Amino acid sequence: MAELGFQVNVHKHTVSNATLKKFAKFAVANISDVMNRTNGTVDLRPFHKGGKILGRALTVKTAPGDNLMVHKAINMAAPGDVIVVDAGGAQRNAIIGEIMSSLAEKKKIAGFVIDGPIRDVDALSKGKFPVFARGISHRGPYKEGPGEINVTVSIDGMIVHPGDIIVGDQDGLLAIRPEIADELAKLVAAVEKKEKEILAQIAKGTLDRSWVDKILQAKGVLK
Repeated sequence: MAELGFQVNVHKHTVSNATLKKFAKFAVANISDVMNRTNGTVDLRPFHKGGKILGRALTVKTAPGDNLMVHKAINMAAPGDVIVVDAGGAQRNAIIGEIMSSLAEKKKIAGFVIDGPIRDVDALSKGKFPVFARGISHRGPYKEGPGEINVTVSIDGMIVHPGDIIVGDQDGLLAIRPEIADELAKLVAAVEKKEKEILAQIAKGTLDRSWVDKILQAKGVLK
């Protein structure tokens, strides 16, 4: 594993606003199903009041408990960016709190995803600015570095590249590569259409559940 150093890289986004907006209406669970249920985070949770996170990833890799490069990322971020912080999953020192969250919201940043803890949860939980994190710590961060901006990071095992689409809701988070986004959106739209049809059949009492016994028969459980 390469030693963490100091890097500030500039990344030119390739995802159009039109492509990004396609994912605003999709449930993360349905996107995950289309992505074979293998991608995404399971241990990070939302600390804001409802709503979805959606935007292009501005990635930060930082030493555990240090947020110097997160401050730099806020300065660099464009409206609609999601600041994605790989803090190694360490739980001792918070990476952001109310002040940094308020500043990011003022700059129209789309939210934070932090593989590490946060603080000022009482304040953050009352707002709608999206913040996903691994946990909580009252201990403040250091501002010494090292850290790297716009490099590939790992968030709870999910690989995130600069410029990836980040989408999250109460069920969790996903990172989507730009080159597959449009085709993925078509597949997810088909899944959501099918789901609506199933819910309509449930409401009418017409849903066919024979598939359950067919699977069990194929496995030799039923005759």
